[in-house]
Amino acid sequence: MAGSNGTLREISRRTALGALGAGIVGATVASWPRLSGIDIPGRGDNSLSIAILGTAADAAARQRVIDAFTKVHPEIKVKVQAIQAADWKDFFTKILTMVAAGTPPDVVYVATEGAQLFAEKLAHPLDDYLRRDAADMKEYFADVHPSLVEAFMYKGSLFQLPIDWNAANIYYNTSALQQAGLERPADNWTQVDFRNTLAAMRKARPQDFTPYYWTNRLFGGVVPWLYANGTSFLKESKSTGGEWLWDTFYGQDPSRGLRSGGYQWLESNADDPLVYESFDYLRGLVKDGLGVRPEEGGGNSLVGLFASNRIGMTPAGGYWVEGLHTAGMKEDGFDVQFFPRWRTQRHQFGTAGYAIMKTAKDKDAAWEWLKFASSLEAMRLVFPTPNTTPARRSMVNEQLYAGRGPKHWKVFYDTLDKFPTTGPIPAPPQQAAVETALMKNVSLAVSGDENQLKQALASMQRDLEIALRRQA
Repeated sequence: MAGSNGTLREISRRTALGALGAGIVGATVASWPRLSGIDIPGRGDNSLSIAILGTAADAAARQRVIDAFTKVHPEIKVKVQAIQAADWKDFFTKILTMVAAGTPPDVVYVATEGAQLFAEKLAHPLDDYLRRDAADMKEYFADVHPSLVEAFMYKGSLFQLPIDWNAANIYYNTSALQQAGLERPADNWTQVDFRNTLAAMRKARPQDFTPYYWTNRLFGGVVPWLYANGTSFLKESKSTGGEWLWDTFYGQDPSRGLRSGGYQWLESNADDPLVYESFDYLRGLVKDGLGVRPEEGGGNSLVGLFASNRIGMTPAGGYWVEGLHTAGMKEDGFDVQFFPRWRTQRHQFGTAGYAIMKTAKDKDAAWEWLKFASSLEAMRLVFPTPNTTPARRSMVNEQLYAGRGPKHWKVFYDTLDKFPTTGPIPAPPQQAAVETALMKNVSLAVSGDENQLKQALASMQRDLEIALRRQA
């Protein structure tokens, strides 16, 4: 994403979702100061301290929302602390350090990657507040897809209200598609259609061009392909409970029967034959020059490469729209489509929202902040441009994307509405160790022969088993 100096830089989904979900415009930087209790605005007084991923400038960008909140609740003083970190994993480590030091914030903006870590160890459930204020909250839930809410359920309780989210959709370069003599892919295109599209792009652009660019991470890496193929690298199950929430707020929703007390990822699944099949498909793309090895190039130049017509397709969320616009790409220069269908057309998403810490000095005041932050008024202040996908369906509209694109912006929210089994990033409380185990083996799995692939998946299975035995 382009900063104020015009330098192109790409923000990872984890960084972008947290930063932009908190109303942040710039990227995080590579270094950060040591944190202590005195670094937290409001510590030592009665202010409600709120921690977000970002910089001091990012915290200042929240002022419009704070001012609007203060008009409604003049009795609650709010101060925002932006914590600089390389990604969500590093951000959560810093929060844990603050907790250990006895100086935790009262409220933290948490993405899917850390939702279960916080629910298990750090966060206070919202159940009693939601029961008490059900009448006030019905408008919010009516505007938010239940899949996003379910991602923040844990063992029958809700711990966060979704504020923004992003699915792994396919961005494609319209000129690259036209040069290959192809029309827009069908909504129900398959993994075979996808490969054929890449091959046509490669034939039309044999040099200085990457038909498919993907990265080695939890979001937009191998996981969307696993979901589309009806599997994952972790065995997915669901907790019981949560009926109180679903019956109160989603009793008439057609997907009510799918909802649960929250996702569980308790065992490794890397030895599933469908996992092998999915990796082998990606290995074939790399082998035939249709897709980049996921560790190549990193993500720093991705927006610029895409905007300069050197990449055909890549998975990304709605947060990419503003980045491409800032990079100078015209609204008709790119478009989006659903992820290809395989055995299913289930998509992957990540979401984010505020969590109240168990140690919050005034949980009632913290709840009032969560309520206001989820309001239409607050979210319009936070998301004036398409630098993420708002959790509220009503905000994902033509006005948001006017002058920026893409033409088929409806794909973003339709990913949930048309595919209600679409699921969150697989992130148990041990997410940091799990992600490390995954990333360690992905590149090896897709960059050699079949025997190397089998060895890599066997290594991944062992690493995941060890990761899941760890305490969060």
